[in-house]
Amino acid sequence: MLRNYCKLLQIPVRKCAVPHHAAAGVRHKTTIQYAARPDMPKLAYRKVTGKSPGVVFLPGYASNMGGLKAEALEEFCKSLGHSYLRFDYSGCGSSEGEIKNFNIGAWKKDVLYVLDELVEGPQILVGSSMGGWLMLLAALSRPERIAALVGISTAADHFVTAFHTLPIETKKEVEEQGLWKFPTKHNEEGFYNLSVDFLKEAENHCILHSPIPMTCPVRLIHGLKDSDVPWHVSMQVAERVLSNDIDVILRKHGLHRMSEKDDIKLMVYTIDDLIDKLTTLG
Repeated sequence: MLRNYCKLLQIPVRKCAVPHHAAAGVRHKTTIQYAARPDMPKLAYRKVTGKSPGVVFLPGYASNMGGLKAEALEEFCKSLGHSYLRFDYSGCGSSEGEIKNFNIGAWKKDVLYVLDELVEGPQILVGSSMGGWLMLLAALSRPERIAALVGISTAADHFVTAFHTLPIETKKEVEEQGLWKFPTKHNEEGFYNLSVDFLKEAENHCILHSPIPMTCPVRLIHGLKDSDVPWHVSMQVAERVLSNDIDVILRKHGLHRMSEKDDIKLMVYTIDDLIDKLTTLG
């Protein structure tokens, strides 16, 4: 299976060692583990041990660690022998709590906990949508732990920006009701319930209004057909980040989730290239 996976992504054969179980056609998934934290929800995660730099995947809003991108990255990191961790934010997936009780600040703390307690050495953070926002916040708080950043449909400041673009009357209605039915195509209801408190708290974490002081390599992948988060958000991030090593990659037919075969191939290529670069520099 992994050999076919390598062919699919056209990863150099030298990097795709085929584990025995993969050659036998059996896929062994990592076991879900739970991090017990004082006065905080248990955090569910899956971990692969290996070389540095490690890779940490940050899902999007209301998403979890079981998506196609997260799964593909695990297989890729296993084939390289590099460490990998994916997890669910508080209130999401297999972690404790209900999503309505958490916010950007709480999920930022989740990411920092992962960096401080669950992984060792420098990490490449791969953030999808809201995870791209959180990876930037984490990099600002723990610059010494970050080897590189890879944003996929990065949604920096997105909820706040989207709210402020609403007509004045609509914003008044939301503030009076205390709840915004944020439209989405990614669930059956067709919207996410975002409280006004959630939006106000998110404003404390907006980063696009000033320079973003980080120097690590940054790669931003975005689809031109992303109808959820406009591709120019990635361009804004690139303009604000002070690093001299930053690339924006735009996919003409890319959608928001970037989970098509060629999208995942590009993501893996990008991370593979960064690992090569970082290893050479190291």
